[in-house]
Amino acid sequence: MKTRDEQIAKLEQFQSATPSRWREEAEYRVANREWIRESQRIATAMLVKMDEMGLKQSDLAALMGTSQQYISKILRGKENLTLTTIVKIEEVLQIAILSPCHPAV
Repeated sequence: MKTRDEQIAKLEQFQSATPSRWREEAEYRVANREWIRESQRIATAMLVKMDEMGLKQSDLAALMGTSQQYISKILRGKENLTLTTIVKIEEVLQIAILSPCHPAV
């Protein structure tokens, strides 16, 4: 039977060189639950509309004048969107994100 020190040494061989950030990520998700939920709602609405329109991420990126990587971040629900970006999404995909579309007065 191995000693405690031998067991610890064996486990340390498998330890990652980079520290885990799971605790920080979990705390971030808890602290930002509402924002994350809204971001995911927007991403879901975008994905549904993109599917209806037959658009790929690269297509949407071209229509919005941004990169496919940025669109990917948005669609993963991990991007804090600016008002400008939200308006572009609404215009290109013809969906209401902030509130239902109202006719101009």
